[in-house]
Amino acid sequence: GNPGTGKTTVARLLSEIYAGLGVLSKGHLVETDRAGLVSGYVGQTAIRTKKVIQKALGGVLFIDEAYALNSTAGGFGDEAIAVLLKYMEDYHENLVVIVAGYEDEMEKFLNSNSGLRSRFPNVIHFEDYTADELLQIFELLCHKKQYAMTSEAKQLLHSFIKSHKSEFRGNGRDVRNLFEKVQKKQAFRLAKEEKCTAKMLMEIVKEDIQEAISDYEKNN
Repeated sequence: GNPGTGKTTVARLLSEIYAGLGVLSKGHLVETDRAGLVSGYVGQTAIRTKKVIQKALGGVLFIDEAYALNSTAGGFGDEAIAVLLKYMEDYHENLVVIVAGYEDEMEKFLNSNSGLRSRFPNVIHFEDYTADELLQIFELLCHKKQYAMTSEAKQLLHSFIKSHKSEFRGNGRDVRNLFEKVQKKQAFRLAKEEKCTAKMLMEIVKEDIQEAISDYEKNN
């Protein structure tokens, strides 16, 4: 799936579920990527990869953008894959490995080694969020931070997200960035007030959304 669709979050939840079911002895999550597994020196990739895997034993190893291992110069990525496959075989009862990335690239990754496809039989596709779902994510962020949008602010935000949906390639990540911009705009607006009530501190108005949208459009 694309960035910001919740892959890492789901991996973290799975680690907790597997621990609760007794499938894994610890249930912790270890996140890594190509840089965490591959070294530019002969013989060092295997050592680095083993250390990361050993750290994940009893839990879940999450490898983001795993397809990057295929394009590693010098064949060091293949060395990391070979070590990974061996550990998955030897410790299959106490290690869960999740690989993630763009759909097409991950298909190529799974087809690049005869042992990969058989060891990753379960494939989950994460769809991009719809405009309504992106708005719900924004509202959830507001709720967590104890903000409330006025109806005009919400209407403007929804119209913007709906008309610019194709630009939210980072999905939830882009929404979080937009939310942080809104927070700053609200803070700047309130800084000009002589006195702020509790309601003002928690309220996001149309002006905050408009100012954040202007900045967002300049940088995207």
